[in-house]
Amino acid sequence: MSLFVTFEGADGVGKSTIANLIYEELLKRNIEVIKTREPGGTRISEAIRDIILNNSYKEMDYRCEALLYAASRAQHVEEKIKPALKSGKVVLCERFVLSSLAYQGIGRNQNLDHIKAINEYATMGLEPDIVFIFLNKEETLLRKLENADRLERAGDDFHNKVRDFYKNLQKKDNYYFIDAWQSIDKVFSDTLEVLDNVGGLK
Repeated sequence: MSLFVTFEGADGVGKSTIANLIYEELLKRNIEVIKTREPGGTRISEAIRDIILNNSYKEMDYRCEALLYAASRAQHVEEKIKPALKSGKVVLCERFVLSSLAYQGIGRNQNLDHIKAINEYATMGLEPDIVFIFLNKEETLLRKLENADRLERAGDDFHNKVRDFYKNLQKKDNYYFIDAWQSIDKVFSDTLEVLDNVGGLK
């Protein structure tokens, strides 16, 4: 059965760690699964990612940034995500449209309706079946500035807005909030429990 699962949250909450653990667990169960990320996931999308996160492009306009994310997503959806779902695979994706609302919408003080509109076009309405939102109670943002990319260097005000966006999200049917302040084992088990019970992966 096909299942589209996304992993969301502010920087440093452990999305990649849990996505990797879930991927390895599903492989052990002989479930057909792919793991991918945004921005990126395809040759073109990764090239766009390199532009978006490149520290040398300090002059990048916020609308340009938002459109580049949407362009990367459009290619990713058509080339990788939709074909995998059509073939009955589970797709695990680090970040999706919700990240654009958080980072390019709230973080960059852009009109959320505009961000939604360009991403509706980019995805042609594709939505995840399950959205994991990892929340960290820590108030201090722990980011490595050494080798940090353009978004990671955006400043505490930007990242505080992003974190607050996720923290204040209204519950939707496909949203599952995970306490990322717990041990990795507990975060993993909580996430897997949702996949088993809601996603039918037992």
